[in-house]
Amino acid sequence: MTIGLRLDEAVWGLLQQAIQHYRNNPRATDHLRHQLARLEQPLRIAIAGPWRSGKSTLLNAIMGEEVAPVDGVDGSDVFTWYEDGAQPSAIAYSTSHPPQELTVAKSATGMRVDLVGWRAGELRDIVVQWPTRTLRQVTLIDTPATGLDEQGRAPVMERVLRDADAVLYLTRDGRDSDLRVLETSRESTVGQAAAVNVIMVRSRADETGGGRIDGLLTARQLTRRQQRDPRLDALCVTVVPCSGLIGLAGRILSESDFAALAALAQMPRPELDPHLLTADRFVRGNVPLRLDAEARAALLDRLGLFGLRLATTLIRTGCDSRAKLSAELIRRSGLTELRGSMARLLIDRRDTLKSRSALAAVEALLRADPGRGTDELLGRVEQILVGAHEFRELRLLAALRNSRLGFDAELAAEAQRLVGGDGVGLAARLGIEHDATVQRLWEVATEAQWRWRNRAEDPLLLLAQRRGAQVVARSCEGMLAELAEGGR
Repeated sequence: MTIGLRLDEAVWGLLQQAIQHYRNNPRATDHLRHQLARLEQPLRIAIAGPWRSGKSTLLNAIMGEEVAPVDGVDGSDVFTWYEDGAQPSAIAYSTSHPPQELTVAKSATGMRVDLVGWRAGELRDIVVQWPTRTLRQVTLIDTPATGLDEQGRAPVMERVLRDADAVLYLTRDGRDSDLRVLETSRESTVGQAAAVNVIMVRSRADETGGGRIDGLLTARQLTRRQQRDPRLDALCVTVVPCSGLIGLAGRILSESDFAALAALAQMPRPELDPHLLTADRFVRGNVPLRLDAEARAALLDRLGLFGLRLATTLIRTGCDSRAKLSAELIRRSGLTELRGSMARLLIDRRDTLKSRSALAAVEALLRADPGRGTDELLGRVEQILVGAHEFRELRLLAALRNSRLGFDAELAAEAQRLVGGDGVGLAARLGIEHDATVQRLWEVATEAQWRWRNRAEDPLLLLAQRRGAQVVARSCEGMLAELAEGGR
């Protein structure tokens, strides 16, 4: 959507100015040219969070294949990058050796990489190429555990924010220590002005409430309560509950898995339920079925105790095929909602988020290597931040999420749609059919612009509501400008 000078155009111009400013500093100019190249690359989404928050499992669920973690990397400081490629491959990057191609073995469930010969601490990055549609628009990054060091810094998160354009930040319960890690992202001018690149994921939602059958519902209720926390407005654009384990199980569920689960579901509940109290009882107990301990262990690894209870309940209540059970597990896991949020707030906004990364990189360089003329360039960074309507839209989406603006449900839904919360295409924003004529698009956009401009000027509304209406009206103006230029 075009409103004045586009954000990506303004950022491209700033990078050219910075390259000229640092023309006698090869290291700085190389860094800036790298940022220019990133504008043309797929969106980088890092999956970050504390230890055992379920990062690798969620990455697998998003991809629909078991490719993470790379054997021998879990628990180290290695960043593992997953990119689209014609054939499975992996390259290791270290601090002391040239890049080295690794031996990759593709299995029925995913991939194994041979790290024999590498010593602890040598590896910095592993770049995995994997043929999948999921990676055509994004690069996913599996990261080490985040946390604060003795100085109160978050070194892993600092690198995540440098290398990634967007972040899925996993937390079990949104505790203060997790929020403090996220708060390190607000130490720069860009971080304070445009905290629009983080989705907080309430992960391992299946464990909420002690693994009861209503655990996922409880996780959703807790998430809605958490979304009203004003601290989150400055840290993320939304919060989504998701069980990566249940979502992954749904995506890779096999016919043999379903047959075993169906056999369990046929047992009377008073006989089965005691075996689903603990992992040891299920694997080692005397389950009266032709299902050996190895098969039971595989089911437990795939679904967990909560997933076993959920799957057998779903089969009893109508999910009588692999396809039906798979779809219901994915839906209940929260994975569908998460993937939708990723599409609307991250992937559809990829140009905005990549521009934000470039602004952050320029600001960091200017502050690390100041000199004559850097104040002028820092002023230009701030000018772009203030003038970027794309950032205002994302901030408004965050405000609409927690209902703090006070719009009624119908108005909030319309505002969300018009600023791109349901999709950034013109038809999606205007809520009309995708094959609508230009005349129809123009009429609906004009009417919406008039309504929201009146709200922005209504003295009876609260100041926050008038400012929100101004953003919506500006978005409508942008749609009209795009239509005038021949867009659809």
